[in-house]
Amino acid sequence: MSDALETKIVRRLTDRKQTLAVAESCTGGYISHRITNVPGASVVFLSGLVTYSNAAKQTFLGVRAETLERQGAVSEPVAREMAEGARRASGTDYAIAVTGIAGPSGGSPEKPVGTVFIAVATPTETKVLRFFNPGDRLAFKETTARQALELLAAALGLD
Repeated sequence: MSDALETKIVRRLTDRKQTLAVAESCTGGYISHRITNVPGASVVFLSGLVTYSNAAKQTFLGVRAETLERQGAVSEPVAREMAEGARRASGTDYAIAVTGIAGPSGGSPEKPVGTVFIAVATPTETKVLRFFNPGDRLAFKETTARQALELLAAALGLD
């Protein structure tokens, strides 16, 4: 039986003596939950912020008001600012950020329910990808958390 993705991530970060922060909106702490289930995660996992409101995104992560106004909370620029803000505020090597629409309401033709942006900030770059994860709220959170961890694993050079 292979190790869970979060276990591989914690091991890799531990081996490299690197650290991680997570900024979550639509997943409500689910990514942090998965990471903190790994024994020894406290060595590498410095903070997990659930910034559900726009005000929290601004206060704790430094997301700019003009970015929120122009792009909306569920957007590539906001995901980028969340990840970079979490990395900066926590002083970590890596950060993951997610912002999306879990539903069942709140979508639009441009951003239907199930739309999510996931960002991974590394010491050298920030990557943001858009996904579409339709389904109920729990399935949305589980799928989005898995995708975020997969993006981090790729950034860490894990298979």
